[in-house]
Amino acid sequence: MNKELIEELKAQDFNVVAVSKTRTKEEIDEIAKMGLTTFGENRVQEFIDKYDPKYTWHIIGHLQTNKVKYIVGKVDVIESLDSLKLAEEIEKQANKHGIIQKVLVELKISEDPNKTGYPFKDAKNFISQLQEFKHIQIKGIMCVASKTDNQELVESEFEQMHTLYLELKEQYPEIDTLSMGMSQDYKLAVKHGSNTVRIGHAIFE
Repeated sequence: MNKELIEELKAQDFNVVAVSKTRTKEEIDEIAKMGLTTFGENRVQEFIDKYDPKYTWHIIGHLQTNKVKYIVGKVDVIESLDSLKLAEEIEKQANKHGIIQKVLVELKISEDPNKTGYPFKDAKNFISQLQEFKHIQIKGIMCVASKTDNQELVESEFEQMHTLYLELKEQYPEIDTLSMGMSQDYKLAVKHGSNTVRIGHAIFE
């Protein structure tokens, strides 16, 4: 565990999601003892296996509609809402549980064909459509930047997200989260307004 980094992160004024995919429950408990208690999982089955109500959990990976029923009521934030179909299923399951599910809309800011997310250019229209769901609360937006050595490109992607975030925040008072930045680029993301970072291997190594 990178104790030095954990202490450094705890002192910052942004939120840290410790990405615990492929890590054991024992490793998660150890990180929690050091003071980071919000964890992010990519896969639903892995999340279910490790779920502990003592901690705060985010689903950060691409979420299939048929898996939603296993996580609603347990997961605090779904960071990867990227389609109307998925929103409909989250609404249905949250309604069954009598809860309001917090979500982030994942936007595809990168040109990388392997990246998921709702098209960035249509984000405002999509978020407007999502207002009709009574059991979903849109807390903000999330992205995964291009994995490249071209720092200018990454900065440009983060800045576009930040500009959109500020516009959305003005329109929707419940929006308070801009989730961007991972182990390799979180400092750059924070510089461009990110207030939630998702850090895995840099913490656990």
